[in-house]
Amino acid sequence: MNVNFQDKVSFIWSIAEVLRGEYKPENYGEVILPLVVIRRFDCVLEKTKPEVLEQYKILQNKPEGVQTALLTKTSKEDFYNISNYGFNNLLSDPDNIADNFKDYLNGFSKNANEIIQYFNFDSEIDKLDRNDLLYEVLKRFSEIDLHPNTVSNIEMGYIFEELIRRFSENAEAGDHYTPREVIRLMVHLLFNDDRIDIATEGITKTLYDCAAGTGGMGSVANEYMKSHNNLGELIFHAQEVNEESYAIAKSDLLLKKEDANNIRLGNTLTNDKFKTDTFDFMISNPPYGVDWKKVEKAVKDEHNDLGFNGRFGAGLPRTSDGQLLFLQHLVSKMKPVTEENPYGSRIAIIMNGSPLFTGDAGSGESEIRRYLFENDLVEGLVALPNDLFYNTGISTYIWILTNNKETHRRGKVTLVNAVDFSRKMKKSMGNKRNEISEEQIMDIVSLYNETKQNKKIKIFDNEDFGFHKITVERPLRLNFMLSKERIERVKHEKVFQNLATSNKKGEAKEKQIEEGIALQQRIINTLNTNVSNEIIKNREIFTKKLKEIFKKEGITVTSTVLKAILNGLSEKDETADICMRNKKTVEVDTELRDYESIPLKKDIQKYFEIEVLPHVPDAWIDETATKVGYEIPFTRCFYEYTPIRSSKEILKEIQKLEAEVAEQLKKVFGNG
Repeated sequence: MNVNFQDKVSFIWSIAEVLRGEYKPENYGEVILPLVVIRRFDCVLEKTKPEVLEQYKILQNKPEGVQTALLTKTSKEDFYNISNYGFNNLLSDPDNIADNFKDYLNGFSKNANEIIQYFNFDSEIDKLDRNDLLYEVLKRFSEIDLHPNTVSNIEMGYIFEELIRRFSENAEAGDHYTPREVIRLMVHLLFNDDRIDIATEGITKTLYDCAAGTGGMGSVANEYMKSHNNLGELIFHAQEVNEESYAIAKSDLLLKKEDANNIRLGNTLTNDKFKTDTFDFMISNPPYGVDWKKVEKAVKDEHNDLGFNGRFGAGLPRTSDGQLLFLQHLVSKMKPVTEENPYGSRIAIIMNGSPLFTGDAGSGESEIRRYLFENDLVEGLVALPNDLFYNTGISTYIWILTNNKETHRRGKVTLVNAVDFSRKMKKSMGNKRNEISEEQIMDIVSLYNETKQNKKIKIFDNEDFGFHKITVERPLRLNFMLSKERIERVKHEKVFQNLATSNKKGEAKEKQIEEGIALQQRIINTLNTNVSNEIIKNREIFTKKLKEIFKKEGITVTSTVLKAILNGLSEKDETADICMRNKKTVEVDTELRDYESIPLKKDIQKYFEIEVLPHVPDAWIDETATKVGYEIPFTRCFYEYTPIRSSKEILKEIQKLEAEVAEQLKKVFGNG
């Protein structure tokens, strides 16, 4: 970040301070952001404005299409302004400044005017005028030169994003933008394929961002492209849901004379503005931990109706976090590998830790990861340092994906632990306390390209992240006894209590309740008559005995009620016989049910025999419940065991500290 950038930000922020009182600080952006765009437009058009006005006088009676073509040519930009006003003369008529300023804005060509409209600025002009602020604010803006020759597009991106940061201190992480050094690292990794020579003269590639913010990622990627190939072209496409951010991104493309129609407004998850398009490269920072409940119906409908013919065929994450929906969306935009496009597509996306491991086997998150790994789409992940972002300090990871890996990467995934690759900033910016230097960026990229493992890089097979989750069942073993204590428990069994209830009405209800109470009493009396301290460890034998007792007393109970009575009279007993269903099927003790996660590369049966059966010999695997899961235990992959210090070493340190404390006490209290 250079001095010029900081000076411009400070100056613009000083203008924002003029609004204090009439505007809350979090609302400064409603005035300042559109005026930055408008002032930049004005600076660009100022030099050719006289010629444009002269040309307009000549063309007033010509068709609109002819006017647009010739006025654009005269302005030497992709837009123009035909108002007699500009920042150079608006201040000459203070009494009519609001009307004149609106006339000036209406004078912009349609493509520029549409951008300004997304700021909803008209009401702000009236408010500023009512509070006698409009003249002062426009006067201050007229003093700053925002022409691209003075403030480059990259610097302008910094300015916008720093202003947004100040206006939105409480914004969610990733809502607006990513620090430029992080984007540069992402771009380096995005183009990190020796087969794709972006230095080829005349090469044209496409780049897409599905959550573009102010378009910073596209700007940095284009800067990278131009630095390697001034004759190459990287055509940027993007979608953004926030109208202000969208307008800023679109104005940037308009000023760079790129196709501003490639920036489109709308919610990516529900209204894909590039439905039939695929792209060579994709880069994005979707919102972290933001729920998608508002769009749940549309997303689920696409998932259920279209499956893999839509964007979300692999699965749906929980509604509290939509990051993996954006990732699937990007995967759906990959170009198929063909003779004309032998290298497919590459994706760089930054997300927090949740997509690595959230969700058990069979969950939406796990199924999405499973799809990615089983289709060999994940090339690598880079763990970034903390405190890089302006509005969050949480851990973040860059994912690199491709549908056509280089030969040595096929079936493999590279993990880079770059959490230590940062330096402290001289002055914090919000939560951003650290930054990655250009040298550190290159070091991380170099690590990513290593083919041998070390402390900072680990290389795994795709299957290493997969596991079978097996359900381990154990038989139900119960003993039975007709003791007073257990008979008392029968009274609290819900099914037994329901005997004294009825869904009928009137007399029929009362009759049924009376009959139920009577049956309850007969059952309890009969059980109490047969009290015994004998423990029976076979359910079949005890059930037969109980039925004989009831038959003798003329009591008839349903199988459901009988089951409730047995439940009250039973206790768990590992020495008891196994409870059977229909004399053939072992009944499961659901309270003893357990689960084991077994790496995909290990044989399930062998693992079970070695790790489970020695501890619970009567256990078995419910093979119908086995699921495949995938997770990325990134931190565990880089865990290094630190030996515990010996007790002697600890004791020696304690004695040393005690001696130091004693010496300090002597100095305070003296030798007495």
